[in-house]
Amino acid sequence: MVNQSEADLFHVDVMDGHFVPNISFGFSIIQQIKSVAKKPLDVHLMISNPDHYLEDFKNAGADWLSVHYETCPHLHRSVQRIKKLGMKAGVVINPHNNVGLLKGILPDVDFVLLMSVNPGFGGQHFIEGTYERIRTLHSMKQDLNPDLLIEVDGGVDTSNAEALVRAGADILVAGSAVFHSDNPAETISRIKHLG
Repeated sequence: MVNQSEADLFHVDVMDGHFVPNISFGFSIIQQIKSVAKKPLDVHLMISNPDHYLEDFKNAGADWLSVHYETCPHLHRSVQRIKKLGMKAGVVINPHNNVGLLKGILPDVDFVLLMSVNPGFGGQHFIEGTYERIRTLHSMKQDLNPDLLIEVDGGVDTSNAEALVRAGADILVAGSAVFHSDNPAETISRIKHLG
């Protein structure tokens, strides 16, 4: 019997080698993951021109879909289209951008994904300034969208999970910490219960 982890979502990074300097995979792999996944797919688009592909990702199996603030010149339109397609809509912001840039879109999104590393490669070191960015976003959330979920991606592990949740994070994305672990299910459990 296969052990079920305590993870709530599968976070799937899609990279195009253009917006970020790495390439991952596309629709067919997401379809394969969806065919066996028992939990929702949280698809993070690290791609240029994501608006061209929103429906394709929905059809491939995305339940949650996030686009980078930096890639969508008409962000409200992108978010509304994601929602109209029946997915939870998220906006991602890179570490160098001020979270205040998201003030106008916060009432319209289901979640914000704060990058705590520069996007494109796993195994990077966590950027310490992320804690302050989470606190700022959490404060904005109270006024603009109390139901907003704050997701953090990059360098998340058992050493910082508790502090991230204390700062205001709702969802922690752990990649290398899980996949390089001798016991991934136990690592997921520790991260989840530290938070």
